[in-house]
Amino acid sequence: MKTPNDPRHQKRITRMQQLFSYSFREVPVSEETAPIVEKLSEIDAHIEKAAPEWPLEKIAKIDLAILRLSVWELMFDTKNPKKVVIDEAVELGKSFGNEHSAKFINGVLGTIVKLSP
Repeated sequence: MKTPNDPRHQKRITRMQQLFSYSFREVPVSEETAPIVEKLSEIDAHIEKAAPEWPLEKIAKIDLAILRLSVWELMFDTKNPKKVVIDEAVELGKSFGNEHSAKFINGVLGTIVKLSP
């Protein structure tokens, strides 16, 4: 588990919070989060394909923010190992989501990794 002072972990938390706010209304986001927002339609398509029984509007907004951030890291900003991205997402789900978030996030991201070339 990452320490609260880990700058990479803090950066993910900040991006997740911005994506969470953006999911309610399209608010301005930071320069670091803007590339994620620009790819939302592609990111959401990956999520929908991996979790077809869960329409995006039925996914908890915090879980969706975590998934969007993680899918962006897995598919577009590939400098971190997939296992690290998934582990971080699960930790965010445990910290910010409900009791089912971590398992759901892990399942969706695992499916995305399996479906990816």
